[in-house]
Amino acid sequence: MTDEDQGIATQRRPLKSRGLRVFQALSRALARRGVSPNTISIASMNFAVLGAAALLGTNEVSGGTERLLWFAAALCIQLRLLANMLDGMVAQDSGAGSKLGELYNEAPDRVSDALFLIAVGFVAGSSPHLGYVAAVFAMLVAYLRAIGAAAGAGQVFVGWMSKPQRMFSLTLLCLFESFAPDAWRASRPLFDLGPAGLVLLVIAVGSAWTCVARWFEIKRRLEAAA
Repeated sequence: MTDEDQGIATQRRPLKSRGLRVFQALSRALARRGVSPNTISIASMNFAVLGAAALLGTNEVSGGTERLLWFAAALCIQLRLLANMLDGMVAQDSGAGSKLGELYNEAPDRVSDALFLIAVGFVAGSSPHLGYVAAVFAMLVAYLRAIGAAAGAGQVFVGWMSKPQRMFSLTLLCLFESFAPDAWRASRPLFDLGPAGLVLLVIAVGSAWTCVARWFEIKRRLEAAA
């Protein structure tokens, strides 16, 4: 691994799943076959497009087909996360890490977040306004991390509603809509919001709090360095 590869690797979000043998073997196999890390990054965004389409499609069908689309969305979320993880691992295994790779890693990520969150805002029991608000705060969370890194505070991943938590929440929602009884799915317990709207509300509030937490952590690190 070159010094540049090592430097980029240290900026990645720490994930225990990277240490699992199955993912390490998959990464090495992709690297041996010459699969570009940037191609994997683009694939992650394609999974988000498919997942968002599945979510929007739940409004057009009912019964078992609707539940199947919710499950497909959950699968796309996890495939998106898998691709997000593998692009960096393949870059290290193939020695193809670069600054350009960071652009391919970050830009599709922001598009993917927005696609999923905005799409959930348009499903039954939700609110488009919440979808847009959640998407904006999700981008601000990533933006603050980027500002912190550029200012010399390093990569700051603090906060309880980062990308893994957002996608975990959406995955739980999709699985709930796939398998829960109809009476549970039709409930409107708060502000006339159903399960989808409530999950977006939690994500929006949690992301706002994460922005505050990152701001103060970046400020603390910069003041300590000064």
